[in-house]
Order: sequence, then structure tokens, then C-alpha cells
Amino acid sequence: MNQPAISFPKTTEKHPQNRVVSTDYKVSRNFFESDLMLKHFLQKFLSSQAWEYMFGKWQKLGKQAACDMDLLSQLADKNPPELVKRNFFGETINEIRFHPAYHMLMQIAIDSEMFKVKWQPDLRQKFQTELHKLGFTSFFIFGMSEGGIPCPLCMTDGVARLIDKFAKDEDKQRLLPHIFTTQLEDLYTGAMFLTEKAGGSDVGANLVSATHWKDDYYLLNGEKWFCSNANAEIIFALARTNPEIKGTKGLSIFLVEKQKPDGSPNTMEIVRLKDKLGVRSMASAECIFTDTVGKLIGKEGEGFKIMTEMINLSRLYNAVGSLSEMRRALIEVYQFLKYRISFGVPAIQHALIRTKLTELASIYTANFYLTWHAIHTLDRADNGSQEDIEILRLLTPMLKKTAAEAGVYVIRECMELMGGIGYIEDGIMPKLLRDTLVLPIWEGAGNIMVLDMLRALVKSEGLPLMFQFVQKQLTDYEFIAKELQNLQEIARQLPQLDKETTEATAKPFFERLTLLYQLALMKFYQDSESNTWIEPALQYFTEKLQTLMPSVQKPRSAKEVEQMFAWKID
Repeated sequence: MNQPAISFPKTTEKHPQNRVVSTDYKVSRNFFESDLMLKHFLQKFLSSQAWEYMFGKWQKLGKQAACDMDLLSQLADKNPPELVKRNFFGETINEIRFHPAYHMLMQIAIDSEMFKVKWQPDLRQKFQTELHKLGFTSFFIFGMSEGGIPCPLCMTDGVARLIDKFAKDEDKQRLLPHIFTTQLEDLYTGAMFLTEKAGGSDVGANLVSATHWKDDYYLLNGEKWFCSNANAEIIFALARTNPEIKGTKGLSIFLVEKQKPDGSPNTMEIVRLKDKLGVRSMASAECIFTDTVGKLIGKEGEGFKIMTEMINLSRLYNAVGSLSEMRRALIEVYQFLKYRISFGVPAIQHALIRTKLTELASIYTANFYLTWHAIHTLDRADNGSQEDIEILRLLTPMLKKTAAEAGVYVIRECMELMGGIGYIEDGIMPKLLRDTLVLPIWEGAGNIMVLDMLRALVKSEGLPLMFQFVQKQLTDYEFIAKELQNLQEIARQLPQLDKETTEATAKPFFERLTLLYQLALMKFYQDSESNTWIEPALQYFTEKLQTLMPSVQKPRSAKEVEQMFAWKID
């Protein structure tokens, strides 16, 4: 006997007020078009030719990031790469297979020309003073909707930099076209095989050996413990040519490709893929070299010095990735709270929420200008500015530590502001948090960045230049003079202290210096348009610097808070 179909009433029709967000809920349909802060910076510092060339590509990418990429990103995240050790006949193949969404995301990335504009010879020459700003803009927009693939993208630009600076012409001509291609089937991605079990952050403890074979080629033997983008066609690996030479001075760098010079497969065993907390869409692996052929780049013993070029660029990518995911989290929570009715009014109207959003928007603004100033500085450094080279030596580890830590904090706070729905995997927030948690670790954890800043203090002129800049930009704030005097006195003492005292003193010293430098940068980049979002951030941080005890505070209005986000909902 047939049973009648059960009909459930539509709750929203019977109880129209029973909704998570109000009926007029709107979201951005284009992450580039909506971002007033980003567009303002680019229009101010890009040539009209560069803006005209990239504008349409950023418009397209902005729409894809807002409308298409979330679904692809979720698919690639929930269907991570798989390692196929052997084929049907028992032959070892060590093949890494990806979900189709991964390849679709990679095509979106290279269509944005983040590589082509930097490495295609004609474009590179035409835009040589602004290449990093152009490439990083595409990377930033892409990163708002995908946090795993940015690692392979970062590595690919990094290997291009090493090839361009240190490889022979024959290798440049052979490999670089595979990096600036916009055809996915022709793309060669890159990787940096650095970490080993015994070494970790102590790269000088690495054990992988390299024995001369013929010409510039060596045979590599040993295990690399954390190999991100393990499926890369271009790998740069550190190995020790002379076991008697200890530390990083004994390391050389080798170009490892999938084929040997005669075209036969190169040997590299993939032991297993890492089961990571986040960035699950891309493959990180444990790999063993067994007489793996590698081509020496540079001279023996120069490996770590050469690899530093890629590491420093990767640290900048790390910061931009954190910034883009921070931006996405802030936009998600802003759009949600604007249309979420709580206790009879939009949630953004509540004082505690406005106070928290003021803090988070201020943190983002400070990190935005720190990050884009570093990108701008790298463009100048690559065009011969010695002062910018000196600044970058200190600014790069400072930025990496600061932006990565800020990203984790801001995204976690945004998740809380959304309440329970922010914790649900259907939305973007959990993935943002999982993907961002790796950033304080990758490319050198926070303590390593502190040690690197200490080395920069001794080996570069970056610190005096920063002090001069801060002093010049913040003359309107009387209390800053005392802050600077205190920091300068500590800086004078640091090289004379014992090792343990120096390290214990360095972290709070550099964190304070970073905040002052961020304030100085916001002041430097402030104009009649950016004042809308910069001035409230300046006020937030200067009040925080001067406040030792709680005081009576008046929150900013909802309109002021919204202006701080510098975001236009289409």
C-alpha cells in the first residue's frame, strides 16, 4: 500500500524572522573590486602601464575568488593528494595524484599571470621596477580563497629566482619558459628540500650527502624529512659534499629534476605524504634520495647562501598569505555581523563587537602596510637600491614573524565573533584557521626570526635606518621619543651582552620596534583617502602604547568601524 508523501512546512515562510541573516544579506562578488585599501595602494605606486596591463586579470581573478574558488578549495581540501607507490604490475612509480579541483585552482593561478608578468622576458623588462607588486597582487587575491596551493606557487617563484640568479644560461632558457607559461600541462612547479630529521631549524646539522659523478652532476643520498610540493618538476636541495666541513658552510645546493641528463627517470622515493592539520590540498612528503642526480648550482659550500635568496622570498610569500587569509576572515565576519540580527539590532551595532572589530581592523591595517612596504622595498632592492637591501635584511624576518602571528590571532577572533556558525566546516572560517596555523612555523618559526633579526642587527644597517624612519614619521607623538631612546639604548647594549641575556631581551625588543615601525609606515602612507582607515588604526595603537591601566572608553560608531574595513560590498 502506497504511503502519502510527508510534507514539511517551509520554516522561513511560516516564520520569516527565523533566519541566520536578514533578507537583505549581501556579499562581495569581486574581491579585487571590493578592496579599497589594496586598490588605493596599487593605484598610488604602480605605473599606469602596469595597472592597465594587469587590471583585467585582477578583475577576473577577483570574481573567481569571490564566486568560484571556495567550492574548488573545499573539494581539494577534503580530497587531499594520494600517493600511489606501485602500478598494477608491481613497478614502483611514486606518483602523487590530485583531485581535479586542485588542477582547476592551479589553472586559475597561472591565468592571473602571477608568474608570467615576472618572468616572461618582454614583460619583465617592461615592468622591471614593479614586478613584485604585480605578482604579489595576484597571489594575494588568490590566497583569499585558497590556502594550500599558495605554497607550490611560492616555491615556483622561488626556484625561478634561483635559476635566474645562479643557474647557467642553458638551464635558464630550458626551465624559465615552463614557469611563465599559462598552459597547465606545460607548467613546472618548484620545491625547496631543506628540512631533515636531525636538523629541522638547525640546517647546519643536515646529513644528506652529495658525491661528484661527472661534470656539474652529483649523486645525492639521504632523507629529506619535510618536502612540500613533493610533486615538483624543479627541486632545489641542500646536501653536504664534504662531511668534514660542519655547519652550513659545508652545504651545497643542487638542482634536482624528474629526469636525468640522458632522459631516464631520476630516482627519488616518496616514503609517505604528511597528514597535515591544514593546507591539505597540496602534497608534503618524506623523500629519500638514492644516487639521485643533482646539478651543482654555484660553487661547493655556497648552498645555504644561495638558498637564502629563496628562503627570504618565501618568508615574504608567507606574510602575504597570512595577510590575504586575514583579509578574507575579516570580510566574512564583517558581512555576517552587518546582516546578523542580535538582540533586535544588527550585531555590528553592539559596542563590544564594534570594539573588537576596531582592534582587528587596526591589526590588519598595520600588517597591510608592513607587508606591502616590504614588497615595495624588494622591488627597489632588486633594482639596485643599497639602502633597501639593508632594510630588507631586518624587515623580512620582522614581517614574517609579525604577519604570521597576527593572522592566527585575527582569524581565531573572527571565528568567535561569528559564534557557532563560524566553527562549521560548511563555511570558510575553519579552513582559514587550519591553513593559517602553519604560517608561524613554515620558513622559520618565531624564535628563528628573532635570531635572524639579531644577526641583521650586527650584519646590516637596517636598524639605524629603521630608527631614522620612525623618528621622522612620528615626530607628532611626544611619547615616541622616549620609546625610541629606550630602544636605541637596548640596541647599543645587545651586542655586548652574554648569549642568553641577548636572546631573552631580543624578542620583546623587536616586537616593540615592529609596532613603532608599523605606526611610522601608516603615517607615511596616510593621505586624504587612506586617512579613513589609517587614522583610527593609528589612534588605536597609540592609545594602547600609552595606556597602562583600564580607562573609560567610548566605542567607535558602526559607520566608523565599517570605514576601517575599506571594503565595498557590491
